[in-house]
Amino acid sequence: MKIQDILLSEYGKASSVPSAVNRMMTDFAIGFRDGYDINLGVGYVNETTIPTQQILTACEAVLTNPVKYRASLNYGGSQGSSNLIESIKRYHIDNKIGGISQDVFNSNDIVIGANGATSLLDSITHLLPSGNVITADPMYYIYCNDLDRKGFNIIAIPEDNDGIQTDQLRDKLKELGRAKEEIQFFYVVTVNNPSCTVLSNNRKRELVEIVTQLSHELGRKIPLFFDNAYRDLIHDNTVESMESALCYDDLGIVYEIGSMSKILAPGLRIGYMIGPKGDFLNSVIQRTSDIGFSAPLINQEITSYLLDNGIETQIEKVNNGYQRKAKQVKKWIVELLGDNIQEYCGGSAGFYFYITLKDVCTDTTSDFFKFLTRTTGCEQNDGSKDDPYPKVIYIPGEHCVHPTGDMVEIGKYQFRISYGFEELPQIHTALKYMTFAITYSQKCL
Repeated sequence: MKIQDILLSEYGKASSVPSAVNRMMTDFAIGFRDGYDINLGVGYVNETTIPTQQILTACEAVLTNPVKYRASLNYGGSQGSSNLIESIKRYHIDNKIGGISQDVFNSNDIVIGANGATSLLDSITHLLPSGNVITADPMYYIYCNDLDRKGFNIIAIPEDNDGIQTDQLRDKLKELGRAKEEIQFFYVVTVNNPSCTVLSNNRKRELVEIVTQLSHELGRKIPLFFDNAYRDLIHDNTVESMESALCYDDLGIVYEIGSMSKILAPGLRIGYMIGPKGDFLNSVIQRTSDIGFSAPLINQEITSYLLDNGIETQIEKVNNGYQRKAKQVKKWIVELLGDNIQEYCGGSAGFYFYITLKDVCTDTTSDFFKFLTRTTGCEQNDGSKDDPYPKVIYIPGEHCVHPTGDMVEIGKYQFRISYGFEELPQIHTALKYMTFAITYSQKCL
């Protein structure tokens, strides 16, 4: 008798097939030539922003002070290091982050994720029933793909310059009718990825009002998660100071997810959730215990030390660097691509620009994509088989918009580029190649 293969859950079956972005990045990584090919698709931070020496100092300080940083190379508690939790509180209060005060922390608590902010997002999908999830369009494609695989139904509401459009959200809720009962949570990235649109404070208040009203209507609290991964990277001084939604949450439905990846180092894998004390936060703590007790305690204590010693200087350095790069890249985008651009956004926070071309498709089957990945099949464009011309990777808009949402068509002409990881000379070269790709695409029409 033939033996069947290993039985997979529905999620396992979905995960056995790599996502489109996973396939694209893997294909590109094979044969990637450092210093030659250019990766504007990866969301890595710039290496020069990572405070290597300070991390070394912090590690030594932690290991030589076992009284304060107890058993730092051992297992940690599932809620997280008490030192780090207190450091995060001081960081918010002392720097007036979002206007959070001690009173806000008195009614809320902090949980440290097992492996960065992503592990907290993953916990949400395991702890809440499957159903509808409301988010913005363009969407954070990595998490939304994960939600799809886990059986959630995403309802994506288009954004404008102020973030998710609350008028369209209200219309959608009316349109859903009784299907509103299947809404399990709202997920909004405050500095959106991929667009880097900054969610305005007015929109944030409206979202809290809408979800509060919906919770009363359905007779149960609907959690509203704000992903603040890029909140500390608002480097445009003309952008309003971001307020915390925790400050105007009367019902106890707001949860904010923060990260130290963008201002310190992704490799520390420190993410945290602030939210109302109660069963949900307790379930997140238990989930963290189930998958590994806690984040590496040494990393938590190092982060605590860094937050207590000069974090303001580090954030200023990081933002000055990204601000400088953003201004220069924006100038080059206008100079090199300007006539072919329908619109673009970004450059005020985070490290992405999101660009819409007028009449040139950018999806993975497009001539634009083939030219930049050197897969046109023509040696004049691609270089020789043994020595192809430099490749340029970006994230096509087709992966960033919801496949059944209102932005499917426009998404075919959009793409995200990062000015975070690569240095300015490489970014300038990549943008010049993009002008050649546009010309090639227009000839192929």
